[in-house]
Parts: sequence; C-alpha cells; structure tokens
Amino acid sequence: MPDPQSPMKASDRFVAALEAEGVEHVFALTGEENLDLLESLRTSSIEVVQNRHEQGSGFMAATYGRLTGKAGVCIATLGPGATNLTTPAAFAFLGGMPLVMITGQKPIKKSRQGQFQIVDIVGLFEPICKMSKQIVHGDTIPAIVQEAFRLAQEERPGSVLLELPEDIAPEDTYEPVLKPHPRYYAVAGDTVLNEAANMIRSAKMPLLLLGAGANRKDVHSVASGFAELTQIPFFNTQMGKGVIDERSDLFLGTAALSEGDYVHCAIDRADLIINVGHDVVEKPPFLMEHGGTKVIHMNYKAAKVDQVYFPQVEVVGDLACSLMRLGDVLGGPLDFDRSYYKRVKKEIDEHISEGSDEPRFPVIPQRLVADTRKVMGDSDIIALDNGMYKIWYARNYKAHKPNTVLLDNALATMGAGLPSAMMAAKLYPDRRVMAICGDGGFMMNSQELETAIRMKLNLVVTVLNDSAYGMIRWKQALAGFEDWGLQFGNPDFVEYAKSFGATGHRITRTEDLVPTFEAAFAAGGVHVVDVPIDYSENQRVLIDELAARVCLI
Repeated sequence: MPDPQSPMKASDRFVAALEAEGVEHVFALTGEENLDLLESLRTSSIEVVQNRHEQGSGFMAATYGRLTGKAGVCIATLGPGATNLTTPAAFAFLGGMPLVMITGQKPIKKSRQGQFQIVDIVGLFEPICKMSKQIVHGDTIPAIVQEAFRLAQEERPGSVLLELPEDIAPEDTYEPVLKPHPRYYAVAGDTVLNEAANMIRSAKMPLLLLGAGANRKDVHSVASGFAELTQIPFFNTQMGKGVIDERSDLFLGTAALSEGDYVHCAIDRADLIINVGHDVVEKPPFLMEHGGTKVIHMNYKAAKVDQVYFPQVEVVGDLACSLMRLGDVLGGPLDFDRSYYKRVKKEIDEHISEGSDEPRFPVIPQRLVADTRKVMGDSDIIALDNGMYKIWYARNYKAHKPNTVLLDNALATMGAGLPSAMMAAKLYPDRRVMAICGDGGFMMNSQELETAIRMKLNLVVTVLNDSAYGMIRWKQALAGFEDWGLQFGNPDFVEYAKSFGATGHRITRTEDLVPTFEAAFAAGGVHVVDVPIDYSENQRVLIDELAARVCLI
C-alpha cells in the first residue's frame, strides 16, 4: 500500500479501492469522462470487458453479483450512457443482486460546456438504488467505495451508483485505501425460534416455501436437511428454484402463477406456510387473506408488510443458522397426514409431463422444456429472458441445484437473458450454459453476441421465434381485444449469427432439438438456435385446463 503521505491520482485510488474489495472484472462502455479511470484500470489487476450497450454491462455485472454474492461492477459515461443503466439498476435493486455502477460526469469545479449532456444522474438513480452519490473530493474515495460495497452486498442486496466527475478523477489524493473486514448477520433468538417451532408442531398441514433469498446464500444443504428432517413438503418461487433438488419426493412444484394453478391446491389447503427467503418484491406465489393460512417469515430482514403478505411470526437473522436451529428445536419428522399433498404431487407431475414428447412442429413449450432438461446436467445453467416461455420453464423444468435457473421475476425485464447467460458462461467455463430468449427480448441486446465471441465464451443461445410479443399478444386475446399491433418481422437468425462470427442453426423438425443442442455444446463457441415456437398451448393448458381444475378432495 502506498505511503499515505504520498499523493496518488484519484482514479488510481479508486481502482486500488476496487482491488481491495476483491473486484476481478469490470463491465464497461466508457466515454471521454471515464478516460482517467480507464487508464487506471489498464495498469491494474482488473479485467475490463467492453460491452456494446450499457444494458449489457449492467446485466452482466448484476448477474455476477447474483451468482457470487460479491458486487459486480460496471462503468458508463455521463448523460445517455448513465441513463442506459437505469434498467440494470432496477433489475438489481428489485432482484436482490449486489451491483456497483460507476458513471462519469462533466467537471463540477469549472465547466466550459454549459448544460451539454448534463442530467442529474444522482437524483435520477436514488429511487432505484440503495445509495446514489457523487464524489466531490478524491480523498473521500476510500470510505465511499467501501460503503458502496457494504450496502450493495448486505441483505437485502441491490444496486449502488457512484458518480466520478471528470475533474475529480485526475486530482491528487492522500487518504489510504481501507481494508475490508468481514461482516456477520445476527442470529434469531431462542424465544422466536421456540414460538415458530410451536406453530409448526400445532399445524395440521404445514408447507415449506423457498424464495429468492435462499438462493442468494449457501442455504442449499441446510434447507435440504430441514426438509428431510421434518418431512414437510415444499414448493418454491420462480427465483427460489433449485434451493432444494426438485427431484425430491417432497417437492410439490413451482408457483409460477399467484393463484389458481395445481400447486395452489396444496397451498390453499395448508394451514401454515414456513416462508424461507421470499419477500414481496418477487411476484407473490400465494395471496394471504385475513383469518386464513398462517405464515412464518424467515429471512435476513424483517417482512415488508403488504396487502397480500402479513406474517404472524418473523424469524429474522442468518437463514442457514435459523433453519438449522429450528430443525434442532423440532428434533425430527412431524406427525401429520401427508396423503393429500401426495395426491396433489402425483397430479402435478402427471400434468407437467403432458406434451413432453409431442412431435408436432412448430415446437410446443412442453417439448422444448423437456428437451432442454435432457441436455442440461445437474449443475448446468439456463438463463431465461422474459416472455411466455418463462412460465413454462418455471412450471415444467425441474432444477437440481441452486442458481441453475436464472430468471427475473422481480423487475421481469426483457433483454437480460443473453447478458446473464454470458456472465454465467464466463464464471463457469466447465458447465453448459444456455440462454433462452424470445425473439423480442433477444433483439433488445443481441449486439452482445459480438462481446460473447470476443470473450471466447462457450454458449448456446436459443431464440424462440413467433414473430410477436407473445406474452402480450396472449394477454390481448384473454382481454377480448382484437389481435393487432404486436407482431413484427425478424432477421434470418442463422445468417444474423454468422454475421457476428457465431454459428447459426435453424430447427425444422422437433426431433432435431436435442441433437442440435448436443452438437452445439460439443463444438464449443457461441451458437444461436432458431426455434419456431407454437404458443397455442397457452390457452389450452394455462387457461382452459386451469379453469376446469378441481382440487382433490
């Protein structure tokens, strides 16, 4: 560490602070206001990945945070560069992903450009960040950077913005970089754990719910042990998929809808739900009613009470520790009748297996999901963009390990699927990684194919082609409106992939899905697979069948 009395350029000090926080990668689309910072990064240990759009930088950095628990870092310039980060900021803020964004700004001491490109970026980002701050003096950098990473990473994780003006970056600084120190979460007390245990013992039909918070930390082994010990059946939210292996006999299903699905037969019959890691930012997996099912809230932070969520007991503290100690208090399997849950599970499993071998073309969602599962191993990762297919994968694709199904059910933004998959492929080069995108979402950030190829990633990008904004078109039909205004044309995705240097494939027979995926993974590199999709099953399965569904007696 340099002598505290020796001057150090502010941008060098900033990068040294990033290194002290363990930053290994920065994702960027830099402008002239970032040039001092870029030069400081050039001589550092940090890898800089230049993206083709600020959204790509932000989504990759947020996904780094999601998968590692350490804040991902991205850089953009002022004005339009910074405003392009608003969607990734909200993506991380709502999705609980640690993200530090660094933006440039015109000189703040003296400017000869008037209001050219000037936007109040700090004010703009305040509602979608845990902290949004302009650096006005270089000597404040060590403390501000450490605080930014603390806030981004502590529960509930989220986004932080730091604005480094052009005339602050080159100034001399003297304050040394601060050494990070470990932080620990509080542990739930004996009184509340005993209260929760008594509620569970008194329940006639308890259920265990696993949400996104349980996927953010290493809760997998403890949660699995708790379920096996107590023999309480479990279900999960979309962002809680994989916390416990979904091949378990105790797994009922994923709550891809808020109500009215098969899994809600079990949820509606439960008299107690033990909620591990879910909060109301993610789309509700069930709706509470006064005088109805009781809920135990287990999370790192207290519940945010909402009209559809008002738990009766809150176990606040480190999740793994709370679950382990609660299991110790309970001591063993609970004595209650599980026969109804077993019947519901059998019906759900039969339901989601329907259509899994359907040969018709274009491909129906059930067959697509089944064939994807066939080619992906236990630790392999699928990254879903946002569209109708997300519901099908949430319901039908069984996750075997934590964070192997990356989807966004908080902001639920389009355009994040490809960059998220790219980050996963970079972090885990020995795993198969597949991005699954609708044609609408894919085209929002498809330029990042060039970045993926430059990074020499191994990645399969599946593009579901229906030449329409499929989910909105489906909602339009449900509302009784005319089928109008939501269709578009697409490029030839095979030739489009080739133009970037990727390999393109077009599915023309449903039986070619698995061989094409296998060949793409075996070849390595970046592959784009154009899959014509038939969404007519949306109406039959997700509307007609669910409307006719009768919960077992």
